[in-house]
Amino acid sequence: MPKVYIDKDVYTAAMERFDYVFTHFDNYYFSVSGGKDSSVMLQLAAQLARKYQKKFSVMYVDFEAQYQMTIDHIETLIQEVSDVLERWYWICLPISLRNAVSVIQPKWVCWNQQEKDIWVRDMPQNEWVIHEGNMPKEWTWFKYGMEFEQFILFFGNWFNQQHGGITACGIGIRSDESLNRFRTITNFSKITYCGNHWTTRVKIRNNDTNVYNFYPIYDWKTSDIWTAVSKFDLKFNQIYEQLYKNGVPLSEQRLCQPYGDDQRKSLDQFRALEYETWERVLQRVHGVNFGNIYCRTSVLGMIRTEKPVGMTWQEYTVFLLESLGLYVPELRDHYYSKIKAFFAWYEQKKGIPICEVRDEESKTLENSKKVASWRRIARALEHNDFWMKRLSFSQNQHDIKKLFELQQKYQHLKLIDAEVNDKDLRDLQEIINK
Repeated sequence: MPKVYIDKDVYTAAMERFDYVFTHFDNYYFSVSGGKDSSVMLQLAAQLARKYQKKFSVMYVDFEAQYQMTIDHIETLIQEVSDVLERWYWICLPISLRNAVSVIQPKWVCWNQQEKDIWVRDMPQNEWVIHEGNMPKEWTWFKYGMEFEQFILFFGNWFNQQHGGITACGIGIRSDESLNRFRTITNFSKITYCGNHWTTRVKIRNNDTNVYNFYPIYDWKTSDIWTAVSKFDLKFNQIYEQLYKNGVPLSEQRLCQPYGDDQRKSLDQFRALEYETWERVLQRVHGVNFGNIYCRTSVLGMIRTEKPVGMTWQEYTVFLLESLGLYVPELRDHYYSKIKAFFAWYEQKKGIPICEVRDEESKTLENSKKVASWRRIARALEHNDFWMKRLSFSQNQHDIKKLFELQQKYQHLKLIDAEVNDKDLRDLQEIINK
């Protein structure tokens, strides 16, 4: 879809959207992360709220393992909008978060009471904090380890039930940050509020709610954000200043979930900018140091991954196995036995001993499982392919039993990623959950 230009600047367009929301919706809250985009959105909204003598609420999900500067900035924002603030929901609940820096722990749970002794920070002590001990009684929908994406949907629906009418939820995403965010705005099949493309009706399990997300700064660029900060003297997270001084380009500065797919690009800055926080993070989230070393490569991704420079695919395979062994030696041994059987089959059936297996073969032959190579094995380990289907193995009762035993022993780890592209694993995870 080509860009559509309008005869006004992005600040004017954003303020018109805020004006529309405050005059057409019954109640409002904003979702903030402590990052630059949501901070600017919130402070601009406060300007217009004062004009209309309106009040709004704010939802902030505290991920526990974050920069201290982010927490300081959140406290500053509370003071900055206190005159138009109805309620600040500071969420400190055991929520499941994406961990893109670990092969064996694709998700981790923040504020997990069972791991309280290794929390990165103590539980915040202020009137706004919501934790397991003081949740609203209506939050029967909350479950331990609930996905972050699920939580924000159910929170919005609960907020609407408490306030009635039609609820607007402000989200500070910008469409130029990712293709998914661009699609959020340009999706023609979504339900909007009165045809405004910068709004989206929220659904829970395909059921419509009376909540609409709105994106007031969707058409802003990074330069627009910092121009607004300077021109209107807005408060901003000081960690950005430190990131910039440490050589991180503006386009790569991500704070929301430092272990997520995009945010991990700045993960190595934790060690340089907040060393004490980094020391605690090392003990808290599996794979963090691995992410610190390789976050500038694509080794941690699920698509178009590449081995670290200087390693052969064989060395990389051994490296992955050793890394797994640090946390779950039984899982390492499981993969080792599969790989050993894989090589034995090729030697017996094809006459190819392990010493003749090449580092790489034709990608077409590798993808069609017609040839053995060390790259093919490394790919299977990267994707946490428990059944080793990429090596032509299939699911069997022995492996199912083994996976159940591992899940029972290592309850603090989520050995199965619900997002993995394997129906057998997803079905098995549902059984384990039950």
